[in-house]
Formats: sequence, C-alpha cells, structure tokens
Amino acid sequence: MLYLLALIGAVTLAVLLWKAYGPRSSTPTRVVGPDDDPEFLWKVDREVRRRPPDDSAQDTGETGK
Repeated sequence: MLYLLALIGAVTLAVLLWKAYGPRSSTPTRVVGPDDDPEFLWKVDREVRRRPPDDSAQDTGETGK
C-alpha cells in the first residue's frame, strides 16, 4: 500500500514538474479582431476622410431637413 501511494506521489510530482518546466509546444498568440487592428482602423479612417462631404448625410440616415 505504501508503494502505491509513493508511486502516485511520484507520478503527480513528475506531471507537475513537466507542466512547470517542460518544453513549450507553442506560445499562445492573441487573436486581434478587426476593431482592434491598427491597420484596419487606419484604412477605415482613410476611407471616411476620402469620402465627399455630400455623401455623409446619406450614410447617417439624415434627410437634410
């Protein structure tokens, strides 16, 4: 019985050490959505600035009254 507990403890210790100090398979990367992507936001801003001023009333739903 004592050997079984020692074996379980050794396996548990080995797993914990492997998780803490073992080789890293890959580093997790952060997924950037389009609303957080600086290049996408720059392109959208550029398109808005290039748009003629008379189109802005149609985009916002205003009727010009």
